[in-house]
Amino acid sequence: MAEPSKTIFHDNARSEWVRLRTLINLRWLAIAGQCVAIAVAYYVLDLDLHLGLSVAAIGASIIFNLSASFILPENKRLSQKETTLTLLFDLGQLVFLLYLNGGLHNPFALLILAPVTISATVLRVNATLLVGGVALWAISLLPFFYIPLRLNSGETVELPQLFVAGYWVALFIGILFLGGYARRVTSETFSMSQALSATQMALAREHQLTLLGGVVAAAAHEMGTPLATIKLVASELAEELEDKPELREDAELITSQAERLREILRDMGRAGKDDLHLKMAPLTAVVQEAAEPHENRGASIQFLYNGSKTSPSLDSIPLALRNPELIHGVRNLVQNAVDFAKSTVWVQTVWSETSIRIVVGDDGPGYPSELLGRIGDPFLSKRKAVGVKDVSRPEYEGMGLGLFIAKTMLERTGAELTFTNGAPDGYQLKNQSATMQAMEGATGAIVNVRWARKDIEVEHSGGFGENQRIPVDG
Repeated sequence: MAEPSKTIFHDNARSEWVRLRTLINLRWLAIAGQCVAIAVAYYVLDLDLHLGLSVAAIGASIIFNLSASFILPENKRLSQKETTLTLLFDLGQLVFLLYLNGGLHNPFALLILAPVTISATVLRVNATLLVGGVALWAISLLPFFYIPLRLNSGETVELPQLFVAGYWVALFIGILFLGGYARRVTSETFSMSQALSATQMALAREHQLTLLGGVVAAAAHEMGTPLATIKLVASELAEELEDKPELREDAELITSQAERLREILRDMGRAGKDDLHLKMAPLTAVVQEAAEPHENRGASIQFLYNGSKTSPSLDSIPLALRNPELIHGVRNLVQNAVDFAKSTVWVQTVWSETSIRIVVGDDGPGYPSELLGRIGDPFLSKRKAVGVKDVSRPEYEGMGLGLFIAKTMLERTGAELTFTNGAPDGYQLKNQSATMQAMEGATGAIVNVRWARKDIEVEHSGGFGENQRIPVDG
C-alpha cells in the first residue's frame, strides 16, 4: 500500500475533474438567461440599457463557446490552468455586464457566487483563492464604478445606500462561506473516494492472496499421495537393483527428488484442503495468521485468550471464516500497533455467549487526545507523541489509510470499532475487566473490535468432503 499511496492518492488527481462540455453547457444556460434578462429589462421594464456593449459581452461568451466546441474534442477534460482561466473569463464577463447595468443595484450580482463555488469544488486551493480574490475585488469596486440603471423617461433606478451596503456584505460573506463550505465538503468527499479506492485495492490483493493460498494448499494435498507412491515404488526398485549399481542410483535419485518436491510443496502452502476446512478455522488461529507477518518486526507480539496466555481447548474456541476482510483488517491494526510500540504488542481474543472481541494494544505513545474522535478517518496525520519525532522510521509518513482500511473492512463483517488509549503505568487497572488487566503493559493505543457472536461464528458442519476443482475459464 505504500507505493500506490505515493503515486495515486494525492491532491493532483483532482486537477482534471471538469469536462469542457460541462462548462460549455453551463455557459449556454447563462447566455440564455442573460439574453432573457436584457430583453425583459428593455421591452417590459422600459429600461434604457447600453444594448451594444451588453450584446458584445454576451457575444464574447457565444464566440468562446462556439470556438471551444469546434476546436476541442467533446470529451476533453480541462487542466487546472485551463479551468481557472475559463472561470475567470466567466467572472469577468459577468462583472462587465453588471458594470453596464447598475452594479450592485442589479439583483443579478448574486450570480458572482457561481464561479467561486465551482472553483472551490474542482480546483486546488491556490486557484480557488485566485478566483475568490478576483470576485471579492470585483464586488468591492462595483458599488463605486458602474453605469446606473435608468428608465427611458430619464429616471434613475437605484437602491438606498443601506441596502447596497448590506448587499455587499451579503455577497462578501457568501463568497467566503460558500467557497469554504464547498471546498471542505468536496475535499472530504475526494479524500473518502481515494481512501475507498485504496480499500478496494487492499481487499482485491487479499482476495488474490487467499485464492493463491487455496490453490497451493490444494496442490500440496493432491500431490501428496502420488508423491508418496512414487517414493515407495522407487525405494522398492532400489532394493531390487542392488546388483545393478547404475540403475539403483537412478532409483535413489527418483526417491530423493520426490522427497525434495514434497518439501517444496510443504514450504509453499499450509497443510489443509481447499474446502470448508481451509475456509474456516478457530478464531484464535485466524487472528494469529493475520498477525504473523509482523511478528519479527522489532516488537514482541503476545497473544491472549479471555485474559489468559494459555490457549483453551479447540472445542471451546468459536469458528470463524477466513475471509479477507477480517484477516486484512486485523493485520492492519497489528501493523499500526507494531509501528508505534516501544517493545510489546498485545493481541487478545475474547468471547462470550453473545459477543466476540479482538483487542489490539501497544505500549507506544498512544493516540493524541485531540484526534481520538477522528481516528479511522482517511488522510489523518500520523499518530505520534506530541513534540516527539519518530526518528526510528523517518520514511513512515502515514496518511491514516491503514486504520481507515482496517475500520472499513472490519465494519463490512459487522464489527464495531472503538479507539482508546491505555491507562498510563497501570493506573485504574483495578477498575478494569479481567481481560483488560491481562494487558497491563498496554499503555499506548488500544483498539477494541466487537461483533455479535452470531454475526461472525460459523457452525462446524462435520465432514468437509473432497477438494473441489478450481474452475478455469476457457
